[in-house]
Amino acid sequence: MLTKNISKLIKNFSIEVMPRTLGKLENIENLWPKNTRVYIAHLEGTTIEDMLVTAKRIKSASFIPMPHFPARIIKDNIVLEDWINRYSEIGVNEALLLAGGVDRPLGNLSNSMELLSTGLFEKYGFERLNVAGHPEGNKDIDPNGSDVNVMNALKWKQDYSKDTKAKISIATQFLFESKPVIDWANKILSNGITLPINIGIAGPAKLQTMIKFAIACGVGPSLRVLERRAKDITKLLFPFEPTNILTELADYKESNSNTNIEGIHFFPLGGIEKSSDFIKNINTAQYTD
Repeated sequence: MLTKNISKLIKNFSIEVMPRTLGKLENIENLWPKNTRVYIAHLEGTTIEDMLVTAKRIKSASFIPMPHFPARIIKDNIVLEDWINRYSEIGVNEALLLAGGVDRPLGNLSNSMELLSTGLFEKYGFERLNVAGHPEGNKDIDPNGSDVNVMNALKWKQDYSKDTKAKISIATQFLFESKPVIDWANKILSNGITLPINIGIAGPAKLQTMIKFAIACGVGPSLRVLERRAKDITKLLFPFEPTNILTELADYKESNSNTNIEGIHFFPLGGIEKSSDFIKNINTAQYTD
């Protein structure tokens, strides 16, 4: 069920793409509103040349490219500076900094704090430097299941934002229930971390596809939402849509003006066009209240 608040929540949404999937689409100009922030996933094996081509295309379509910088696949500071410089030369001044999904770092960089500490993003005029958030925990960072290291890292990044000109926001891993991310947002706020949060939401996809990506990406307890749905054989043929979680988050934000939940970051697991159509349908829906 849609409410009038859901459109407000997704008004300034962002969305994530991969060079190879975006490259399959002939026309992208009408996918999203102008100035939509488009994150570009830099997976292991993707070349910087492919990333730059994708960033140029996104920018030429009047969107804002935000390429990933996964620390663990960057060989050293020389390579890092080369990438930053090349993005800067085509007018890119935003980035998502993260550790990356490989077990062993390729070089001397292993996390977003080390990327920030180089000072290279400031040197080349990058204004927005977003970081990853993990509402359901991250066993790579806190193997014992706590959130001590994650919390300390967020405090460090907030201090960095205060001490520099960098505008830092959090983009979270996608999940399927509103309560875990609301509780997490409240917890980090109670710890003095006021960085804005953009909540990761998986766009419409077949249930089997959604479950596959969720397991591969390490989604936590909220995976039970999909597991419960999978038990109903009548629903297996229909795509899973994130309407419930979006509505709950939107209503919560409307009722809690002090929350640091800012907006939504979509992962188009079922395809870029499907997610784009879903967003457009929300914005043109007839609301129930």
